[in-house]
Amino acid sequence: MSEATERRRAQKDAVLEAALMHAAFDGWSRRTVTNAAADAGLDRATAARLFPQGPASLLAWLDDWTDRRMLAAVKDEDITSLPVRRRIARLVQARLDALAPHKEAMRRAALARGLSPDAARGGRALWGAADLIWERAGFASGPGEGFSYYSRRTLLVGILLSTFFYWLDDTSENHADSWAFLDRRIDDALKLGKATGRLAGFFPFRRRTA
Repeated sequence: MSEATERRRAQKDAVLEAALMHAAFDGWSRRTVTNAAADAGLDRATAARLFPQGPASLLAWLDDWTDRRMLAAVKDEDITSLPVRRRIARLVQARLDALAPHKEAMRRAALARGLSPDAARGGRALWGAADLIWERAGFASGPGEGFSYYSRRTLLVGILLSTFFYWLDDTSENHADSWAFLDRRIDDALKLGKATGRLAGFFPFRRRTA
């Protein structure tokens, strides 16, 4: 990564991290972009270059930031030594842990995405997150793998969404109820795979190489 790219990423991260505080009160609005940029020591012109579509660009960067925080949280862990269902649970948990201090901002983000004409971007980001989780879990295959490639990611998107909305309202200590809910959703996906036969590859019982 070039020095200029690193500097740009650092600037965008600084604005995003400031925005997480503002968005809890002002939503993912242009006001949030402006105030967050000021907090990060950037002027309006620089903010406009970094986030040309305003709040939509900021939300897109939130996805990138969350992906990187998830990977950083597990970078020293031997994820692939775990059973596959535990690999997925650990990565989903790491993803939500990164967002835990900013629940109200995430509630506003979900609302903004739901009302946005560009809601499809959120769907693509969610698919990308599922793809990244499977890759980090040791299954870096491509669409050429066929049905199992799409079925794994489709079911994981459902797990991510349902667990996220449960987590938003979870007040249990250390989000214990959310992690129990996540385990149940993963078990449900595994049972579905066994019942239909077609999805048997969703959670392979033997570790495969990437």
